[in-house]
Amino acid sequence: MTSQYDAVLLVSFGGPEGPADVVPFLENVLRGKQVPQARLLAVAEHYQHFGGVSPINAQNRELVAELRALFAERGPQIPVYWGNRNWHPLLPDTLEQMARDGGKNARGFFTSAYSSYSGCRQYRENLVAAAAIVGSGAPAISKLRAFFNHPGFIQPMVENVRVALSSIPEPRRAEASLVFTDHSIPLTMADSCQYVPQLQEAARLVAQELGRSEFPLVYQSRSGPPSQPWLEPDIGDYLRQLPASTESRDVVVVPIGFVSDHMEVLFDLDTEAQQICQELGLNMVRAKTVGTHPQFIEMIRSLVLERMEESPDRLALGSKGASHDVCPVDCCPAPRRP
Repeated sequence: MTSQYDAVLLVSFGGPEGPADVVPFLENVLRGKQVPQARLLAVAEHYQHFGGVSPINAQNRELVAELRALFAERGPQIPVYWGNRNWHPLLPDTLEQMARDGGKNARGFFTSAYSSYSGCRQYRENLVAAAAIVGSGAPAISKLRAFFNHPGFIQPMVENVRVALSSIPEPRRAEASLVFTDHSIPLTMADSCQYVPQLQEAARLVAQELGRSEFPLVYQSRSGPPSQPWLEPDIGDYLRQLPASTESRDVVVVPIGFVSDHMEVLFDLDTEAQQICQELGLNMVRAKTVGTHPQFIEMIRSLVLERMEESPDRLALGSKGASHDVCPVDCCPAPRRP
């Protein structure tokens, strides 16, 4: 094992931790985007239903704590840091702390399993901008590969879907509908990256382990102007047509695109989608995200080790194989503005 990497940086989205944080946080998220003010205020109200607190920061703290404990027990003996794109701890502050601690060369784990501008390239741009703020002493950060088909992500999702299915009475379980969901993105973004094929592969891998031949993929949480096409179908539209296409009154919603139960899961699925299902007489069960599942924590460690060892074991399920380590120059370009 080499010593060229001296830290791991968890790179995430961030979220408000009190009512006063909500609007400034959303203004950070939407800066430079053509999102109507009415949409910003509507999303702000979603957060206020939960006291103005997104659970994502608390979940990332737990993730960091688990990863530090695993590193202390099994190595590598390097520190773990955490920085966000949109709220504290912000990436410039974290990189400054890393520089003060003597960090020079770190690996970045992005809390997004898939390749897209917002889930990959934009984070890399955020890191470049943060390093520019810190100056010449800023550590170099290079990302770990996408993990959409890593067994440490897929197997916990399979386990979580099995638990969700087990809550449905056994005579109805086999007929329960399964639907996979992720955050919608603009078509101009989706058309220039591997976001949809990777999502489809992850859903297929989970469904295959469950003995299912169908794995419908839907989208949620779009935020762009009505004039801009985004990925469809929307989960609400899908659920509304479901009673006409199946005799089953049970549906398991699998948030395959999310690694933690943050606001897009708690509000868009557990609140809005659940309300739609209640109106339709559907029994909706939502599978848990991977969160801090031990296999997921071990997966992060394995992704770090495969970049430190001379003969890495690059685990990946399915035919797509392991994703690339170094992103090509034209990888996941920014979407064209409408």
